[in-house]
Amino acid sequence: MSEDNKRKRSKRVPYTQMTLKRLRELGFVVDMAEKWLPFFGQANDPSLTRRGVRKDLYDFIDIMAMRKSTGIIGVQSTSAAQHTEHRRKILNTENARLWLECGGRIALWSWKKKPLIRKDGTEGKAMRWFARQEEIRLSMFKD
Repeated sequence: MSEDNKRKRSKRVPYTQMTLKRLRELGFVVDMAEKWLPFFGQANDPSLTRRGVRKDLYDFIDIMAMRKSTGIIGVQSTSAAQHTEHRRKILNTENARLWLECGGRIALWSWKKKPLIRKDGTEGKAMRWFARQEEIRLSMFKD
């Protein structure tokens, strides 16, 4: 593979893995809730662009997290660019409403790479991942 082709290939950022790591650092017991469902059928079918699909638990949970002081949280993890779309997806999922009505909590974590700020207040060249965390509440759902 040429150098140009290597540069053109997009690298999938592991948002879920970053979220798992950060939640563990915060003292949560965590585990993956989404699963991979492979496509079965014609292996040579050119219409299949992927070999399977990821399926979220209850159609909105990527990660289950629990901690005594916080309770049980269903976490959806994504990029900053997809934050609004994922919030809309959660708010349009009946299982998410039911989850909250049953006492569960929902958190939406979205990741973005930002420059580090130097001591003098200016932006440096070094970049670091930061997570935006939004709690989804029952009051956010339309009746």
